[in-house]
Amino acid sequence: MHRISTTIQESIAAKQLLAEQCSEIIFECGELLCETVKNNRLIMLCGNGGSAADSQHIAAELVVRLRGNVERRAIAAMALTVDTSILTAGGNDYGYNNVFSRQVEAFGKPDDVLIAITTSGTSPNVVRAVEEAHNKGVLTIGLLGGTGGVLKDMCTKSVIVPSSVTARIQECHILIGHMWCEMIEDSVIQM
Repeated sequence: MHRISTTIQESIAAKQLLAEQCSEIIFECGELLCETVKNNRLIMLCGNGGSAADSQHIAAELVVRLRGNVERRAIAAMALTVDTSILTAGGNDYGYNNVFSRQVEAFGKPDDVLIAITTSGTSPNVVRAVEEAHNKGVLTIGLLGGTGGVLKDMCTKSVIVPSSVTARIQECHILIGHMWCEMIEDSVIQM
């Protein structure tokens, strides 16, 4: 019972630090995403493990909707983590480190956005996706944790969750994703 309470308190503490230290950059990234949607550009997302699930989760909220009481148009968003044929062919032919960059090369256009999700900021396949995004003129948002790793300085904008605990970082990442989806839904309704 004590462990449950402690974990909940740790999660609350991580979110409190997030509110204190990251509110402005979360808002700036949300504004960038709203502008992307306003211009009918594509939002791509990628990550590994839990971050892959977060990529899919956020993409689903955008394509379908976040809030059941909000009726709005579909948003062009795709998780680069879901097509097993592309992932396995890319891994086989070009190596696992290139499974996302190959898709950014195929689908990315100038002024699209790639949301690169990695708790460490160092996942090689996510780093390569960001590199390819730069080659294609795609803007990048890092959804990171800890020190931010190499991606903190590579991305157009980065939110670095102030925690070194993977679970707490991931909990904050999905909270941030939901906040961005709300901002986008509100902006689409006003259009």
